[in-house]
Amino acid sequence: MSKYKAQILHAVNMRGTVSVTELSQILGVSDQTIRRVSQPLVESGELDKVHGALVSNRTASDPPFLARMNQNRSAKVAIARLAAEIVPDGASVAIDTGSTSGFIAQALRTRQKLTVVTNSAFVASTLAIIPGNRVSMAGTQLRDHDGAAFDRSAFDVIERMQVDFVILSASMVDAEKGFLVHEQCEVDMANAMLKNAAQAIMSVDQSKFLPQSHRPALRQPVLRSSDILITDAPPPADFDALLRDLDLRIAGGG
Repeated sequence: MSKYKAQILHAVNMRGTVSVTELSQILGVSDQTIRRVSQPLVESGELDKVHGALVSNRTASDPPFLARMNQNRSAKVAIARLAAEIVPDGASVAIDTGSTSGFIAQALRTRQKLTVVTNSAFVASTLAIIPGNRVSMAGTQLRDHDGAAFDRSAFDVIERMQVDFVILSASMVDAEKGFLVHEQCEVDMANAMLKNAAQAIMSVDQSKFLPQSHRPALRQPVLRSSDILITDAPPPADFDALLRDLDLRIAGGG
């Protein structure tokens, strides 16, 4: 598979639906090149095509990380676009392993000369092939369900990096307890990333403000007053106290 074919397939499978114009901007090639390279992917059934856009045919039977990326996709795309507007060219960024962070990594492909550190193989592979970027993959042993590393070497790399931004995510938001995740290793990694970052960007779609049957129990680190929260709709009034000191940004429609 050619480089452009692989990049197109990756981008469309992550976002679900991507216009030809947007793909041309992401890859830095013409619309005609996108149409020419993607045609065999459509003919082979690897992608579907609608007017002016390519559509993923991934299903929920995909591995868990990709299945999570298929949930609330349009909201995550909108959040990712706004996050990419906040992070300037030349910035240094630590990025966690959440599915929304995967979308943000894809959106950051439009940025130049980023220095990135992450414990997510998905994020690292997304940004490492962009000319001018410097990407450090933290960790050596990857989990099978999401390609994330939480071994000692991952923390060693993260703890050495001083960055402008850390991009964090959460599984749920509780009005009293804050941003929650399911595993202690995720909390520990978020703490390590936040400690060495000038500013945090917490990215959660509106579904994270709703009750969940499989409720996470572990708190992410408390955000600072200068930190940014990006979501795709105004949070319910019950969360006003929790979010009062944060820089709340509402992303537009996907």
